[in-house]
Amino acid sequence: MKPADARPRVTVYVRADCHLCEVALQTIALVTAEAGASYETVDIDTDPQVRARWTDQVPVTFVDGVQHDFWRVDEERLRAALGQPPSGA
Repeated sequence: MKPADARPRVTVYVRADCHLCEVALQTIALVTAEAGASYETVDIDTDPQVRARWTDQVPVTFVDGVQHDFWRVDEERLRAALGQPPSGA
């Protein structure tokens, strides 16, 4: 069991009205639920520095603080990063 103050393993930088963000979050929600992991979202438009850095790459996904993907989330790569077997295995 993880401590109550444990940070989510997956962080996703998103923005409002972003279709790719919606699709990515569906995949992330599915995979993290299967892995027993949690995720958080960060709206890049709330911080000018964050927006300047990531505006052309949202959604941007980090796993354990390391950039994992941008624009799209590959379900199998995310499973592997979270230590899960491939789907159908």
